[in-house]
Amino acid sequence: MRVLPYGDAALLLEPEGEIAQVVALADACREAELPGVLDVVPAARAVLLVAEAGSDLGRLRAAVDALEIRSTEAGAPAGTVEIPVVYDGPDLDGVARLTGLDHAEIVAAHTGTPWRVAFGGFAPGFAYLSGGDPRLQVSRREEARTKVPAGSVGLAGEFSGVYPRSSPGGWQLIGRTDAQLWDLDRDPPALLQPGAEVRFVEAS
Repeated sequence: MRVLPYGDAALLLEPEGEIAQVVALADACREAELPGVLDVVPAARAVLLVAEAGSDLGRLRAAVDALEIRSTEAGAPAGTVEIPVVYDGPDLDGVARLTGLDHAEIVAAHTGTPWRVAFGGFAPGFAYLSGGDPRLQVSRREEARTKVPAGSVGLAGEFSGVYPRSSPGGWQLIGRTDAQLWDLDRDPPALLQPGAEVRFVEAS
Protein backbone atom coordinates (compact mmCIF):
# COMPACT_ATOMS: atom_id res chain seq x y z
CA MET A 1 0.00 0.00 0.00
CA ARG A 2 1.25 3.47 -0.88
CA VAL A 3 0.88 6.10 1.84
CA LEU A 4 1.25 9.69 0.65
CA PRO A 5 1.04 13.02 2.50
CA TYR A 6 -1.95 15.04 1.33
CA GLY A 7 -1.26 18.58 2.46
CA ASP A 8 -0.14 19.09 6.04
CA ALA A 9 -3.05 17.36 7.79
CA ALA A 10 -4.05 14.32 5.74
CA LEU A 11 -2.76 11.05 4.34
CA LEU A 12 -3.80 9.39 1.08
CA LEU A 13 -3.78 5.59 1.27
CA GLU A 14 -3.62 3.64 -2.00
CA PRO A 15 -4.03 -0.11 -1.44
CA GLU A 16 -3.14 -2.62 -4.11
CA GLY A 17 -6.06 -4.41 -5.69
CA GLU A 18 -9.68 -3.60 -6.33
CA ILE A 19 -12.55 -1.93 -4.48
CA ALA A 20 -12.82 -4.75 -1.92
CA GLN A 21 -9.38 -3.79 -0.56
CA VAL A 22 -10.42 -0.13 -0.35
CA VAL A 23 -13.59 -1.04 1.59
CA ALA A 24 -11.63 -3.30 3.95
CA LEU A 25 -9.01 -0.57 4.53
CA ALA A 26 -11.67 2.06 5.25
CA ASP A 27 -13.38 -0.34 7.68
CA ALA A 28 -10.08 -0.90 9.49
CA CYS A 29 -9.36 2.83 9.73
CA ARG A 30 -12.79 3.55 11.21
CA GLU A 31 -12.55 0.73 13.75
CA ALA A 32 -9.01 1.66 14.85
CA GLU A 33 -9.89 5.24 15.88
CA LEU A 34 -6.57 6.47 14.52
CA PRO A 35 -4.88 9.33 16.41
CA GLY A 36 -6.12 12.76 15.35
CA VAL A 37 -8.23 11.49 12.45
CA LEU A 38 -11.39 13.53 11.88
CA ASP A 39 -12.73 11.73 8.81
CA VAL A 40 -12.18 8.59 6.73
CA VAL A 41 -13.09 9.27 3.09
CA PRO A 42 -13.01 6.23 0.77
CA ALA A 43 -13.00 6.52 -3.02
CA ALA A 44 -12.80 3.99 -5.85
CA ARG A 45 -9.09 3.23 -5.42
CA ALA A 46 -7.94 5.16 -2.34
CA VAL A 47 -8.79 6.23 1.20
CA LEU A 48 -8.19 9.77 2.47
CA LEU A 49 -7.53 10.24 6.18
CA VAL A 50 -8.31 13.81 7.23
CA ALA A 51 -6.56 14.70 10.48
CA GLU A 52 -6.65 17.59 12.94
CA ALA A 53 -4.46 20.59 12.13
CA GLY A 54 -1.00 20.09 13.58
CA SER A 55 -1.29 16.30 13.72
CA ASP A 56 1.90 14.25 13.65
CA LEU A 57 1.59 12.56 10.25
CA GLY A 58 4.56 10.31 11.01
CA ARG A 59 2.74 8.94 14.05
CA LEU A 60 -0.42 8.54 12.01
CA ARG A 61 1.45 6.68 9.28
CA ALA A 62 2.92 4.31 11.88
CA ALA A 63 -0.59 3.62 13.16
CA VAL A 64 -1.76 2.93 9.61
CA ASP A 65 1.15 0.53 9.05
CA ALA A 66 0.09 -1.38 12.18
CA LEU A 67 -3.54 -1.81 11.08
CA GLU A 68 -5.01 -5.28 10.89
CA ILE A 69 -7.01 -5.29 7.68
CA ARG A 70 -9.64 -7.98 7.39
CA SER A 71 -11.51 -9.05 4.30
CA THR A 72 -14.79 -7.25 3.64
CA GLU A 73 -16.58 -10.55 4.29
CA ALA A 74 -15.10 -10.68 7.80
CA GLY A 75 -15.84 -7.06 8.62
CA ALA A 76 -19.13 -6.25 10.32
CA PRO A 77 -21.25 -3.89 8.22
CA ALA A 78 -22.24 -0.55 9.71
CA GLY A 79 -25.94 -1.41 9.74
CA THR A 80 -28.18 -2.87 7.04
CA VAL A 81 -30.54 -0.90 4.80
CA GLU A 82 -33.28 -2.62 2.81
CA ILE A 83 -34.38 -0.93 -0.41
CA PRO A 84 -37.54 -2.10 -2.21
CA VAL A 85 -37.27 -1.90 -6.00
CA VAL A 86 -39.74 -2.19 -8.85
CA TYR A 87 -37.67 -3.84 -11.59
CA ASP A 88 -39.06 -2.23 -14.72
CA GLY A 89 -36.08 -0.11 -15.80
CA PRO A 90 -35.65 0.98 -19.43
CA ASP A 91 -32.27 -0.76 -19.71
CA LEU A 92 -33.33 -4.23 -18.56
CA ASP A 93 -33.22 -5.58 -22.11
CA GLY A 94 -29.76 -4.08 -22.65
CA VAL A 95 -28.46 -5.56 -19.39
CA ALA A 96 -29.93 -8.91 -20.43
CA ARG A 97 -27.98 -8.76 -23.69
CA LEU A 98 -24.76 -7.75 -21.93
CA THR A 99 -24.98 -10.41 -19.21
CA GLY A 100 -26.82 -13.27 -20.90
CA LEU A 101 -29.36 -13.26 -18.05
CA ASP A 102 -33.10 -12.92 -18.52
CA HIS A 103 -35.13 -10.36 -16.56
CA ALA A 104 -35.95 -12.75 -13.70
CA GLU A 105 -32.31 -13.77 -13.39
CA ILE A 106 -31.21 -10.11 -13.29
CA VAL A 107 -33.64 -9.43 -10.44
CA ALA A 108 -32.51 -12.57 -8.60
CA ALA A 109 -28.87 -11.58 -8.98
CA HIS A 110 -29.46 -7.99 -7.84
CA THR A 111 -31.50 -9.02 -4.79
CA GLY A 112 -29.69 -12.25 -3.97
CA THR A 113 -26.36 -10.79 -2.86
CA PRO A 114 -25.86 -8.03 -0.27
CA TRP A 115 -24.04 -4.89 -1.43
CA ARG A 116 -21.76 -2.61 0.60
CA VAL A 117 -21.58 1.18 0.54
CA ALA A 118 -18.04 1.62 -0.76
CA PHE A 119 -18.02 5.41 -1.02
CA GLY A 120 -20.22 8.38 -1.85
CA GLY A 121 -20.04 10.93 -4.60
CA PHE A 122 -21.65 12.43 -7.71
CA ALA A 123 -24.58 13.97 -5.78
CA PRO A 124 -25.64 14.32 -2.12
CA GLY A 125 -26.93 10.93 -0.99
CA PHE A 126 -25.51 8.96 -3.92
CA ALA A 127 -23.59 5.86 -2.83
CA TYR A 128 -21.42 3.57 -4.92
CA LEU A 129 -22.41 0.03 -3.90
CA SER A 130 -19.91 -2.78 -4.38
CA GLY A 131 -19.72 -6.51 -3.76
CA GLY A 132 -22.81 -7.61 -5.66
CA ASP A 133 -23.19 -10.55 -8.00
CA PRO A 134 -20.27 -10.34 -10.49
CA ARG A 135 -22.55 -11.39 -13.33
CA LEU A 136 -24.09 -7.91 -13.16
CA GLN A 137 -20.91 -6.06 -14.10
CA VAL A 138 -21.85 -4.08 -17.20
CA SER A 139 -20.51 -1.04 -19.00
CA ARG A 140 -22.12 2.36 -18.78
CA ARG A 141 -24.48 3.39 -21.56
CA GLU A 142 -22.76 4.59 -24.73
CA GLU A 143 -24.89 7.74 -24.55
CA ALA A 144 -25.80 9.28 -21.21
CA ARG A 145 -29.33 10.45 -20.51
CA THR A 146 -29.86 14.15 -19.93
CA LYS A 147 -32.39 13.39 -17.19
CA VAL A 148 -32.62 10.31 -14.97
CA PRO A 149 -35.59 10.28 -12.56
CA ALA A 150 -34.96 10.33 -8.81
CA GLY A 151 -35.08 6.83 -7.34
CA SER A 152 -33.73 5.13 -10.47
CA VAL A 153 -31.65 2.04 -9.67
CA GLY A 154 -28.73 1.40 -11.97
CA LEU A 155 -25.62 -0.60 -12.75
CA ALA A 156 -22.25 0.58 -14.06
CA GLY A 157 -19.02 -1.39 -14.01
CA GLU A 158 -18.78 -3.25 -10.71
CA PHE A 159 -21.19 -0.88 -8.95
CA SER A 160 -24.89 -0.48 -8.34
CA GLY A 161 -26.46 2.78 -7.18
CA VAL A 162 -29.66 4.76 -6.67
CA TYR A 163 -30.08 8.26 -8.06
CA PRO A 164 -31.10 10.48 -5.10
CA ARG A 165 -32.50 13.21 -7.33
CA SER A 166 -33.25 13.86 -10.99
CA SER A 167 -29.99 14.42 -12.86
CA PRO A 168 -28.07 13.46 -15.98
CA GLY A 169 -26.58 9.98 -15.89
CA GLY A 170 -25.14 7.15 -17.92
CA TRP A 171 -25.81 4.11 -15.76
CA GLN A 172 -27.86 1.14 -16.97
CA LEU A 173 -31.27 1.57 -15.31
CA ILE A 174 -32.91 -1.64 -14.12
CA GLY A 175 -35.56 -0.38 -11.70
CA ARG A 176 -36.88 2.33 -9.39
CA THR A 177 -37.47 2.84 -5.69
CA ASP A 178 -39.44 5.23 -3.49
CA ALA A 179 -36.68 5.18 -0.84
CA GLN A 180 -35.55 8.70 0.12
CA LEU A 181 -31.78 8.68 -0.31
CA TRP A 182 -31.19 12.27 0.88
CA ASP A 183 -33.32 14.13 3.43
CA LEU A 184 -32.05 17.25 5.23
CA ASP A 185 -34.61 16.66 8.00
CA ARG A 186 -33.03 13.28 8.77
CA ASP A 187 -29.91 12.75 10.91
CA PRO A 188 -27.76 11.91 9.07
CA PRO A 189 -29.32 13.18 5.81
CA ALA A 190 -27.86 10.34 3.70
CA LEU A 191 -29.74 7.04 3.97
CA LEU A 192 -26.67 5.05 2.91
CA GLN A 193 -23.62 5.47 5.14
CA PRO A 194 -20.08 4.26 4.25
CA GLY A 195 -19.58 0.63 5.21
CA ALA A 196 -23.31 -0.13 5.50
CA GLU A 197 -24.81 -3.25 3.96
CA VAL A 198 -27.56 -2.73 1.38
CA ARG A 199 -30.09 -5.37 0.45
CA PHE A 200 -32.38 -4.82 -2.52
CA VAL A 201 -35.78 -6.53 -2.40
CA GLU A 202 -38.29 -6.81 -5.20
CA ALA A 203 -41.31 -4.63 -4.46
CA SER A 204 -44.69 -6.25 -4.93
